[in-house]
Amino acid sequence: MAIVRVLLRAGTLLFACAIRSGAQDPIAEGPRPFEDWLRDLVAEAHDRGYSDDLINQTLVGLEPLPRVIQNDRSQAELVVGFERYYRSRVTAAFVRRGRELARTHRRLLDRIEDEYDVQRRFILAIWGIETRYGRVTGSTPVFQALATLAWEPRRSDFFRGELFNALTMVSRGHIDARTMTGSWAGAMGHPQFMPSSYLKFAEDFDRDGRRDIWRSTADALASIANYLDEWGWDDEVTWGREVRVTPEVRDRIAQETTRRTEGCFAMRNMTERIPLDQWQRLGVRRVDGRPLPSADLKAGLVETDTRSFLVYENYDAILRYNCAHYYALTVALLADQIR
Repeated sequence: MAIVRVLLRAGTLLFACAIRSGAQDPIAEGPRPFEDWLRDLVAEAHDRGYSDDLINQTLVGLEPLPRVIQNDRSQAELVVGFERYYRSRVTAAFVRRGRELARTHRRLLDRIEDEYDVQRRFILAIWGIETRYGRVTGSTPVFQALATLAWEPRRSDFFRGELFNALTMVSRGHIDARTMTGSWAGAMGHPQFMPSSYLKFAEDFDRDGRRDIWRSTADALASIANYLDEWGWDDEVTWGREVRVTPEVRDRIAQETTRRTEGCFAMRNMTERIPLDQWQRLGVRRVDGRPLPSADLKAGLVETDTRSFLVYENYDAILRYNCAHYYALTVALLADQIR
């Protein structure tokens, strides 16, 4: 059971080490020449029925971007401690801005809460962490970013699929290929949706006939709410809470609980959910030392390098947005402060 404790404490840093290990890293073998790879991709696009004009606009002549690969190998969610990650993103000014925007968009957020049953503070927190409340949405050409990551072996299948989803977006008229920019990983607009997320979750909340997550605040915030709602968000409860776990309690937890075995890496890097009264019996307490709430809820334990948290089912919906505890905890803690 000591292994369980070590894995829980190590957090996402273990994942970063695995990524960088040449012995297990497919990158070590090197990708095919990009020109050969692109030729096959274009042929597949033709076979899938995309038009010559669309393919010429989006794929022909692409070149890989080295900085995209570098960013993929050094994501902040994987390589820094939690406190540094959190404090670099959540400042007093950042919280104030979130509260200001909550007032500015109060009526819009009222309507979104009524429609999707997602508390506004979580919508605002994701908006803030993803794009600094819409100020930084990325300027990297999406097709070039996705092609680079689809060519590079580490997550090629995922990004190849996203590349074809991006083609589908343009073919359906959601956006013009020439203006399709985003993050280094191909995430777009105020919510930083990947193409697959756009196709599944983007909303036309302002009813202008377009699902415009790039320029419409209404569409962008409703799309975030829809994403969380579709992943099972329950507005009757919150995300979880920070707790106190002493070394003795941690040993007891390691002996009497198990890790999750399904879901993304972060979901598997936490305990199975058990009732709050069992955590109380194991010795877990609120940060100030008081007993845990007596609510009929189940929670899993997440531990970073410095802090411990009991998280409820809503936390999984945030992990669906970005499978990293540093990210999900930062969103959750920012939401608490915006409230």
